[in-house]
Amino acid sequence: MKTGLETLILPAGGATAGAAARTLASGGLVAFPTETVYGLGADAANATAIAHLYAAKGRPAFNPLIAHVADLAGAQAIGRFDARALSLAEAFWPGPLTLVVPKTEGCPVADLATAGLDTVAIRIPAHPVAQAILRAFGGAVVAPSANISGHVSPTLAAHVESDLSGRIDLIVDGGPVAVGVESTILGCFEAPMMLRPGGLSREKIEAVLGAPLARPPADAESDDSQPLAPGMLASHYAPRANVRLNARDVAPGEALLAFGPVQLPSLDAEVTVMNLSPAADLDEAAANLFGYLRALDAKGPRAIAVMTIPEEGLGEAINDRLRRAAVAR
Repeated sequence: MKTGLETLILPAGGATAGAAARTLASGGLVAFPTETVYGLGADAANATAIAHLYAAKGRPAFNPLIAHVADLAGAQAIGRFDARALSLAEAFWPGPLTLVVPKTEGCPVADLATAGLDTVAIRIPAHPVAQAILRAFGGAVVAPSANISGHVSPTLAAHVESDLSGRIDLIVDGGPVAVGVESTILGCFEAPMMLRPGGLSREKIEAVLGAPLARPPADAESDDSQPLAPGMLASHYAPRANVRLNARDVAPGEALLAFGPVQLPSLDAEVTVMNLSPAADLDEAAANLFGYLRALDAKGPRAIAVMTIPEEGLGEAINDRLRRAAVAR
């Protein structure tokens, strides 16, 4: 791993996309905003750069990465799309959907990025900053979340700086992201399968397919098994404090991550409270999730108590992240 780097932080716009593309082309690591979270980019064809990315994040080497491209032509250069995959791409790209499809013959994405799988995870991000960088670079860029692996995902450039300053070359500051949880990952297998809930709801995908999505095998999310897709390790997205789900009270030393109206016993003025959405709006909650977890964690509580969040729409993705954060470590 390259250590002691001077991490440059540049505002989005102007010549920044070109500077980011040059950094990527030279094997450097660039953090940039997408509509979901900030991603840490490396040239998808450069195994050395990808090794530096794994090292910078402390990311398990068997966890595959998502290749980001600027358009459908770029996606079809690295992955093979059947009719269903193409219909999903046309319906939801650019946007917060990752499709796992078979690699093309001679796919340039490095094996290290696909963790030895014969499939590749692809996304076309909608964020204009990400689009500008990808178009300036002209190839696929792998970009997991720009944070230390297992830590809370970044929704601001300051979050990236906190985790990765001195470990990466460049941070492109494009302000806060809009969605706030990672992309939904869909395996385009014989039966299309939801591999990770995210910023695009199951209901919207099933409406396009005209059929229910399959669910992954029961052991697919074990920390001991090979992930089918990025983000499927059981202990993931975790703050330093323990996380207690479906809280109906707040114990001494705990902070509270609330949702909707707060009517809990044992809640006094000394308890640190952040509310994902006082109006119980799941889109607002998703956008606030990682930033609020980070902010509460920074207060050094014994644990973070989390109120119940509905398992519907983006609530499925929010609860998925919270369950991973709560896995015993």
